[in-house]
Amino acid sequence: MRSLRAAVYLLNWLEGQNLTLASCRQSDLERWMTSDDVRLRQEAGHFVRWALAQKITRDLSFPAERWNGPSQAMDDEARWDTARRLLHDDTLKPEDRLAGLLLLLYAQWPAAISRLTVDHIEETDGAVRIRLGAVPVELPAPVADLALQQIEVRRSHAVLGRTDSPWLFPGGQPGRPISAWAMGERLRKLGLRLAEARSTALFQLATELPAAVLVRTLGIDITVAVKWQRAAAGDWGAYAAEVSRRR
Repeated sequence: MRSLRAAVYLLNWLEGQNLTLASCRQSDLERWMTSDDVRLRQEAGHFVRWALAQKITRDLSFPAERWNGPSQAMDDEARWDTARRLLHDDTLKPEDRLAGLLLLLYAQWPAAISRLTVDHIEETDGAVRIRLGAVPVELPAPVADLALQQIEVRRSHAVLGRTDSPWLFPGGQPGRPISAWAMGERLRKLGLRLAEARSTALFQLATELPAAVLVRTLGIDITVAVKWQRAAAGDWGAYAAEVSRRR
């Protein structure tokens, strides 16, 4: 009964925002998850995951663990250890390494990663940038190499006539990207706990970057960005590039 009420609460909120479950995007869901009057958040997660399994929606991720916001414990060293493994472990698939780094370094949910196309990555004047929000972000060299490698793989497949899909991470169905659920499963197989990894990344990112910059560069909802901005403190410095120098 609680799960049914949770589904009704969420659907009513979506209707009030002129949204449906199919049109709802990750930023919309996160806005609801972080609102002060949200009710039965965990039970609503069961409903969202059921909707994903039924293919009612394809673009949402809802962590299995309770979303505790800025109060969640952070394990930054574990994140760096995992990032180093993804950067240097050639036994892992390059596309999985790239997707994992987008989560660990840039706080991207599986739903956002799965919707990236080859056009979201651009190489100009010797720099490689990725467009996660309105303003492209320059990638540090090791991550940039993986991004360019993935683009080359996609283009090689197109030349061979195997696919004309524009998606950076194509799915099993022709012309469709990998689903958010499938992307999440691939990341979990890398040993990543999605909510924990993203929370840690958001905390680190918010220690220096203003909320407005997080919104413009990473596509994070302003409500979520402000909450992390208020909680974070310290010096982020050259955070995104530093991973390439750590051994």
